[in-house]
Amino acid sequence: MQLPAEVQEYFPYGKARPHQDEFITTVNKALNDRKSVLIEGSNGLGKTISALSAVLPIAVKKDLKVLYVARTHRQHDRVIEELRAIYKQHPITGVSIRGRNEMCLNVFASKGASDSRSLMEVCEMLKSKGRCPYHTNVQNRSWEYLQMQQEISRRPYMGSEILRSCKKKELCAYDLVKGAISEARVIALSYLYVFDPIIRTAFLKNLETELSRIILVVDEAHNLPETAIDISGSQLTSFVMKAAETEAERYDYRDIEQFIHYFRNEIETLTDKVHKEEIIPASRIKSIIEKGGIQNPRSFFEHIHETGLVIRKSMLAEGRNPRSYINSMGEYLQKWIETADDDSYINVASRYFTKEGNKTGKLEIAALDPSKITAPVFSSTYANVIMSGTLQPLEAYARITHLSQDTVQFLAPSPFPKEHIFSAVCSGVTTSMENRTPKMYQTMIERINEVVNSTPTNTGIFAASFQVLNALLSEGLEEQLLKPLYCEKSGMTSKANEKLVQDFKVCGDRGGAVFLGVQGGRTSEGVDFPGNQMNSVLVVGVPYAEPTPRVKAQIDYYERCFPGRGREYGYTLPAMKKSTQAAGRPIRTLDDKGAIIFLDYRFGSAYCKSFIPSWITNGMKTLPDKPGILGDEVRAFFSSQS
Repeated sequence: MQLPAEVQEYFPYGKARPHQDEFITTVNKALNDRKSVLIEGSNGLGKTISALSAVLPIAVKKDLKVLYVARTHRQHDRVIEELRAIYKQHPITGVSIRGRNEMCLNVFASKGASDSRSLMEVCEMLKSKGRCPYHTNVQNRSWEYLQMQQEISRRPYMGSEILRSCKKKELCAYDLVKGAISEARVIALSYLYVFDPIIRTAFLKNLETELSRIILVVDEAHNLPETAIDISGSQLTSFVMKAAETEAERYDYRDIEQFIHYFRNEIETLTDKVHKEEIIPASRIKSIIEKGGIQNPRSFFEHIHETGLVIRKSMLAEGRNPRSYINSMGEYLQKWIETADDDSYINVASRYFTKEGNKTGKLEIAALDPSKITAPVFSSTYANVIMSGTLQPLEAYARITHLSQDTVQFLAPSPFPKEHIFSAVCSGVTTSMENRTPKMYQTMIERINEVVNSTPTNTGIFAASFQVLNALLSEGLEEQLLKPLYCEKSGMTSKANEKLVQDFKVCGDRGGAVFLGVQGGRTSEGVDFPGNQMNSVLVVGVPYAEPTPRVKAQIDYYERCFPGRGREYGYTLPAMKKSTQAAGRPIRTLDDKGAIIFLDYRFGSAYCKSFIPSWITNGMKTLPDKPGILGDEVRAFFSSQS
């Protein structure tokens, strides 16, 4: 298939990869018809350059902006790398934006804010008071600032490059990017800039445009429903309530102090009786509020929130960190008022232990419907390109996010030669709860060893949960391995995890090692392992969520919305997405050759296989429960590749 003529101006490479032309043509035609497209394309297809070269002709022709949203900085920078390749034959501007937390050079502001919204508010306060030297420098050295802004508007720039330049010159990186984005054709950024309503409003104002003039590209879109639910939710911990009470006493707000003291005692009594978590009817919380003597909750909660803003301004004037717990509590209570009668939200009380081992509790407003966040965006843009390597079934995704009915749905064939991939399901093993016995884990360790010992270099293992991971370790996995083990730990910092992964990758050229992590974790979704960085991967168990009240509520909600599909949408799909993401770690480029092993017989069922991409299931073997067979198959596969 030949690429459309208008696309050829922007596609910077000699020829398209196998099936890449189908991907590009499908996206380009849909956007020319002003339709959105939901498209699955496997690793190695080149989805980033495919999407850019397909949408840019329309964006230039119609004078539209392209917002390319993705989860990680590496993905954002990849967009700029591809734009630079395009730039060599067709001038195009673009910039990748880091989160405000990372772009802020003012230590006082960045340390004083717990999230992006808080930092946005603190930043505006500091600027209005003339308390940010980096912002003041922008005004005092306007010529130098404008020179940098003009340079950024000429060609594609990465956010990290802008940040480095601004550090040297002590200029506000966020102001610089904010001033440059109105001139950029393509902007690569995180989901929050587009899908968080508060952040989006501020961002679009700086962009000097509206959603109807934007083509939105959502990469790794399988993450979006979960992200949307996170954006919609809110939480109130015992710690915040205690701190808010102390704050109210310090600033002599007696009415607020009395209410918080009463409310905190009631909620702590409630959570103390909870085993892990429990759904609390909105009527019960309403009753607690009424018994506290609050006749007009909406008005009183607005009073709490506004008082928090006054306190923050006062703290800032005193040169202190402008963080108000009263403000945080006011935001939560206002959110509760907004959602109390909405059946797409639930109130969850939970009990847990802090890092110090102290028992505590919290209240959460948990969202059940991602479309409350996604639909307002998807329905307002010029068009959308929603893509990932793991979106099947497409119809389910379209329903959950409320995509337009005329959205084009397309499964791009895999570009991988079939002979480069060996995939198999092992019979006789499972992580289903009733079968988690020492004997079962010993059998799994035997199968893992067969794969490790038959793999030329590195092997990855991704367990269904940390519980399964720890059980493998307890049963002697590390002692029985003949290669070094690098193990992901619960609560590990991002920096520590990156170091662990890097050390493991190096072993690909030093005889090999084993990486043990969890499905749905940082490494199983956000890290690529091309070449010898990971030859084989074992997916140990189906990562079904623990059947908590929250999970059951999610299933029930989807069942009401999509009769007969509740369990599939709320339980099965999230688990299978995690498994397929983990399974794809070793196969990242067309030259990669990898073995994908599912250590759970359930993956071999027709039902589970229907959620696994066809490039994995084509030719997938189901192996009998006999020692040695798996090792022989893996060894034979890699022998055939040499």
